[in-house]
Order: sequence, then C-alpha cells, then structure tokens
Amino acid sequence: MAQDYDEVRPDVAEASERTLKAVQEMDAPDAKSVHTNMEETDFSEGAELPGAIVLDELVVEVIPPRTDEFICGECFAVRHGSQVAAESNGMKICRDCAE
Repeated sequence: MAQDYDEVRPDVAEASERTLKAVQEMDAPDAKSVHTNMEETDFSEGAELPGAIVLDELVVEVIPPRTDEFICGECFAVRHGSQVAAESNGMKICRDCAE
C-alpha cells in the first residue's frame, strides 16, 4: 500500500483543530471595540514614542583641536599629531585612512 507523505498526520490535525477552537473561544476584542477604545483614549498628553523628535535644545560644548591635534580630511576625526600619514591640498590624512 502506498503512503502519502504530504497528508497531515491525524495527531497533528487534531492538535491544530483543538488550538483553533481554543483561540476562537477566547474573549478577543472585535475591530469595532478596538476602534472605539482608540478614539476614547487621549495619547497626546505626556506620551513619548521611542525615536520621536523632541523639541528640547541640545547643548554640546565644542572644544577646538589642540596644537598637537589635527582633523583628518577623510574621516573628520580629531587625531593626535603623531598619526599624520600624509598631507594633500592642506588636508592632513590619518594613518587609518591612508591604508
């Protein structure tokens, strides 16, 4: 007798049917009740979403490079003077960018 390997096994079919019935019996909200609850809730007061733009002022202290430091013309990082590998058109290049 040939066996159909694509056929769902009876124990798996029964388990999935029981799970489906359990989910259907749950007290899940319907779309209308969710929509009504969303309209009644005021999200504008005090709620901040992650990644949201906040209108606070960002204060950063900018420190200019010291005499023994330079700004790399490739990666724009502040490096120590001993890391100068090349200089072209007045721009110093660090060792990491010169490689």
